[in-house]
Amino acid sequence: MRTLLLSGLILLTGVFSVLNQGHCAGNAPLPAGPGAPPAVPGPSLTNRADVNAFIQEMAAKHGFDAGGLRTVFNRAQIQPEILALMSRPAEAKPWHAYRKIFLTPQRIQGGTAFWNSHQQALARAAERYNADPQTIVAIIGVETLYGGNTGRFKVLEALATLAFDYPKRAVFFRKELENFLLLTREEGIDPLSLNGSYAGAMGLAQFMPSSYRAYAVDFNGDGHRNLWRDPEDAIGSVANYLSKHGWRRGSLIAMPAQVSGGQYPALVSSGTTKPNHSIQQLSQSGVIPQFPVDAGTLAMLMELEGNYGPEYWLGFNNFFVITRYNRSALYAMAVYQLGEAIRLQR
Repeated sequence: MRTLLLSGLILLTGVFSVLNQGHCAGNAPLPAGPGAPPAVPGPSLTNRADVNAFIQEMAAKHGFDAGGLRTVFNRAQIQPEILALMSRPAEAKPWHAYRKIFLTPQRIQGGTAFWNSHQQALARAAERYNADPQTIVAIIGVETLYGGNTGRFKVLEALATLAFDYPKRAVFFRKELENFLLLTREEGIDPLSLNGSYAGAMGLAQFMPSSYRAYAVDFNGDGHRNLWRDPEDAIGSVANYLSKHGWRRGSLIAMPAQVSGGQYPALVSSGTTKPNHSIQQLSQSGVIPQFPVDAGTLAMLMELEGNYGPEYWLGFNNFFVITRYNRSALYAMAVYQLGEAIRLQR
């Protein structure tokens, strides 16, 4: 039997010894780091036929004042830097490089401090939404370093740039732009007053506008869903998102495995598909979990690029739920390992 090269697990243990990083952004990349140079503006959005057509659609479909929307778009500009950033998302890195971004002493210590500062809200969210505190904390940590980096681009400009000048995913971002304008109208916010990631993700939890409207909650009861400045609302909203996508509190997320024989390669998945093989079926194909798991439990088999070769992991239902937050197995694995590191440090 070939024993897996569990470099990620070994590294994680090393991180623990020294006290040891989006978002509901779907496939959206992570926000640009603090201290980055300001975005260089591009062409104005005024006098573009596609923008005017979108404005007319918003007026007809949602009752927006077309003149008012034109005034808003007249204050916005295309941002070429965003298009460049979209071409090199962090999720394109191999696992061993991606992992180093998130499994750091700063992010683990910050997660412990965030948990300690908001332990009552986390306990309440865990109870109400049947979610696990370490996963809530880890998502906020991966996304924005616990609110320390929520993005430097105007959300309207980010979404408009991608909706009108990024054909590869224009349909998705046009829908998000629609939801953003609806959200700002619902919350009474100036659309140009909000900053976020270069993909248009917002707040401590980096929700895309559609997710904000669908899953954000007023968890502190002040009458507003404020994910920009209210950690309690962010905690409740992340917990609600996980719950609505099928999270099972206390259940397995991921586990290293050993592989042998010639059948297991056919079972390797991208890590973002719903688990559909039982542990019994996997075992019969040469895939053995590191720890005992009920034979009927469903899992997916993943192969990740470790420092010293391939790592094999089993992802369970909760791992799949994390990939609904960001459709990347690397992202979900970073959230899982960061959450475990924070939990063990506490």
